[in-house]
Amino acid sequence: MTDAATLNATARVRQLTDLTTRLTDRLSEESRVFESHRPQDAAASMAATQDLANAYRRESAQVKANPASIAAAPAADRAALIRATEAFEAVLSRHARAVEAARTISEGLVRTIAAEVAGQRGSPSAYGASGKANAGDGRAVAFNRQA
Repeated sequence: MTDAATLNATARVRQLTDLTTRLTDRLSEESRVFESHRPQDAAASMAATQDLANAYRRESAQVKANPASIAAAPAADRAALIRATEAFEAVLSRHARAVEAARTISEGLVRTIAAEVAGQRGSPSAYGASGKANAGDGRAVAFNRQA
């Protein structure tokens, strides 16, 4: 391999390692926030996390499609990338569990509120004794089972 190929591969591996580490740190922080039952604290950084995740997805897809692009990098740099990726996968799993728990709790709250509102309205009675339709409750509640 030429020196240029080695330099390019090394730069690529280090860039991907840095990207993976930054995404891992961000997901770790979001997991901590979700686990402390404060998902609203993660809202401000969600766009930046999504941008990092998209960059990671693109970069990792390029390396997967062309593994030779990093083959010339020193073994130590490739090993650092492997360690960063393993840490990322562990944090990603933790993050997925935390987000799923927050989603389940949020959906449960919405169902409870919707049931309470429906219960307070009483059962509908379509027609009164005069044969005319009874005036219903004019408030509307929409319930979507997705959070």
